[in-house]
Amino acid sequence: MRIAISSPPLPLPFSSSTIAQTHHHRRSASIFSTAVEPPELSRQQPCSTSQDTHHHTAHSSPPKPKTIRFRLSHLCREGQLHLARQLFDEIPQPTTVLWNTLIIGYICNKMPHEAISLYSRLFYTINSSDDRSCDAYTYSSVLKACAETKQLSTGKALHAHILRYNVYPSRIVYNSLLNMYTTCLLSSGHDLAERLFRTMRKRNVVSWNTIISWYAKTGRLMEAVSHFVMMIKAGFRPTVVSFINIFPAVAGLGDVEIANVVYGMATKLGQEYVNDLFIVSSAITMYAELGCLDSARKIFDNCLNKNSHVWNTMIGGYVQNNCSVSALDLFNEALEAKDGGAAIDDVTFLLALTAASDLQQLDLARQLHSYLIKNSSVSSVILLNALIALYSKCNSIGDTFKVFSEMHERDVVSWNTMICALVQNGFDDEGLMLVHEMQKLGFSIDDVTITALLSAASNLRNQEIGKQIHAYMIRHSVQFNGMDSYLIDMYAKSGLIQASERIFNGNSKQSRDLAVWNAMISGSTQNGLIEESLIIFRQMLEENITPNAVTLASVLPACSQLGNLALGKLIHGFAIRNSVEENVFVSSALVDMYSKSGAIPYAERVFSKTSVEKNSVTFTNMILGYAHHGMGEKALLLFHSMKESGIKPDAITFVAILSACSYTGLIEEGLEIFESMESQYKIRPTIEHYACIVDMLGRVGRVVDAYELARKLGDEGNVLGIWGSLLGSCKIHQDFELGKIVANKLLEMEGGDYGKTGYRVLLSNMYAEEGNWEYVRSVRREMAERGAVKEVGCSWIDIGGYTNCFVSRDRKHPRCGEIYEELKGLSANLKDVGFVPPFVVLSSEC
Repeated sequence: MRIAISSPPLPLPFSSSTIAQTHHHRRSASIFSTAVEPPELSRQQPCSTSQDTHHHTAHSSPPKPKTIRFRLSHLCREGQLHLARQLFDEIPQPTTVLWNTLIIGYICNKMPHEAISLYSRLFYTINSSDDRSCDAYTYSSVLKACAETKQLSTGKALHAHILRYNVYPSRIVYNSLLNMYTTCLLSSGHDLAERLFRTMRKRNVVSWNTIISWYAKTGRLMEAVSHFVMMIKAGFRPTVVSFINIFPAVAGLGDVEIANVVYGMATKLGQEYVNDLFIVSSAITMYAELGCLDSARKIFDNCLNKNSHVWNTMIGGYVQNNCSVSALDLFNEALEAKDGGAAIDDVTFLLALTAASDLQQLDLARQLHSYLIKNSSVSSVILLNALIALYSKCNSIGDTFKVFSEMHERDVVSWNTMICALVQNGFDDEGLMLVHEMQKLGFSIDDVTITALLSAASNLRNQEIGKQIHAYMIRHSVQFNGMDSYLIDMYAKSGLIQASERIFNGNSKQSRDLAVWNAMISGSTQNGLIEESLIIFRQMLEENITPNAVTLASVLPACSQLGNLALGKLIHGFAIRNSVEENVFVSSALVDMYSKSGAIPYAERVFSKTSVEKNSVTFTNMILGYAHHGMGEKALLLFHSMKESGIKPDAITFVAILSACSYTGLIEEGLEIFESMESQYKIRPTIEHYACIVDMLGRVGRVVDAYELARKLGDEGNVLGIWGSLLGSCKIHQDFELGKIVANKLLEMEGGDYGKTGYRVLLSNMYAEEGNWEYVRSVRREMAERGAVKEVGCSWIDIGGYTNCFVSRDRKHPRCGEIYEELKGLSANLKDVGFVPPFVVLSSEC
């Protein structure tokens, strides 16, 4: 028996009339899609026609028997596709409407491949039967399945079927074809979608929305805006979807005026558009991406019925623009409004945790954690992962590990976040152990894990660990963006610069990205290959690759180490022209370069101009510059102003300020700062800080106190730098007895290793001042027998672009005769004023 039904198989909410007119609140969250979608199986009514669901007005009339189509759509609606297929297969000659019902049922139940397969069977029966054909609903539904599965070739074949069997395809079919092409052609084949759109005889607002959305997604932002204008000029009234599609394109263009015009159009269309929550959140996102937070906030405040998405969009806009305090203030408002019906969800808390991470305030982190516990929201793995990252940013590794260890369920992100937290906080060995534990529990290592491992190997300067990680990557064919730059950096920091060069040279010039160039420049500088780093920098410029802030921060240390102030100034000029001078990395590197080059006024100028982005590194570099130039008072003032600016000094900052106090004899101030490290800043002094105190006490003649401090450090204090500095102080203040004790300690620490001969020479000079020439000859003889030679100190000055290097008793300089004559004159002038120089002026014969 054939059931003759000419109506469409299901109510079609996506028809050309209803799409443009039906209020979007009655649609699902798929409103963001501009495509023509197949009819969804309503939960309120079976998948049937209006005739099937017609309510009988006459109560006395008997109910009509349920049709096969009704039963089929009911099974699809209930998700029982296997039963629906069994029923369908029992029908001897199903009509097109029944084919459509099952095809649409597959699509609505997220089974697009089965829908395409069923269409193939339908197409075969069409070719073998003259009384059966596909209609617009068949084609639009199967095209939707092709779009979902990204099967462009199948979609093209279906297009051919349409051209073959439908001389004049309907608007629905055209829109579905356009949706299929724009979904499958997001990277190439632009002409196909554009050609189809141009050939459409009857376009509606859905057609325009589809092509506008496609232009925006493919990055052709100006075309999206121009087509939006063309749509309005053609007389089509924009829908909510139209504005949702055009707002991201306008934000991408970065034009505030266009944004104001487009949003103004929405306001002119009436309150239905202005109060639409999708338009509100999309407009907030647009203005936030443009940096116009005042406009975004105005739209947010004017929205009367805010849902969680609107709250999240505004909070996210603040986070995106680094306004973490404003984001948390708005989060508090959301919590206060919660009792009044405001909806907040996990995304809201996630944004709040992200804002707190930027502020790096431990008390705030614990408050948010407590609130989540009280509201039973800590079961979410995503929120717990964010909490781990938050505590890590606050340098509270104890709280970080506590959250991680108490998690009942962990995913790969949980493990990676904890591993990265350990590595970033200096617990590299623990991070490596956790990776091993992660593998034991069956979790696979991914790109994030590999980058954390490479960072740990770089921090540890451990060549073997780095090689093992690289070997693992080769065995498992691990490839990811930025991999080569990580490897170059790891090998360079481990002292294997040749391995870095092999990886760098293994990349063709076309495949080297900016990160690879930066890693090679930085690695060469760190390994003392100053000339090589500048050569690589020049090659990079020759390849027309524009340096960024990281490049400049990597190459500037090479200028100071080479003594080439002129080149440093050239790079500074490049930074000014490209508006990166105030970048925190560039400004810190400039301060360091000028300080080490002796140009303190230039360093101060750069520091004072960096008004926005100053961090502890910038302050530390300036303090070190003052320290090296004997400006202890200025260093102290800057250290105190750093605290007033709200920037917390780190361990390296304390090394810098203690060094400044040591160099300039500010003993009381230095000891006071040292005592405040642990009590006020919760920073435990390391051996570097104790070395500064020993040097500080020794310089002012308190060599006994310095010795007692070094001795109390025990085995931890057995560092050549500490005892060598103390030996120098004993020589300066002529405490020869203590000097002998210190010298014996040094000889004991060296253990016969003559690699550090400077201390032996210092001891020899001390005995020479005491008049013990026999011991002097003994030390010198022993050094000569072992071939030990003191490393000669070198100084240089750049004149006219040429670097002049000088060493003690230098006779190789081309103008050494003039230099020694000048030294003779200076020596005579010193004697005239009663000063006897502690050196002997050598002969000028070269």
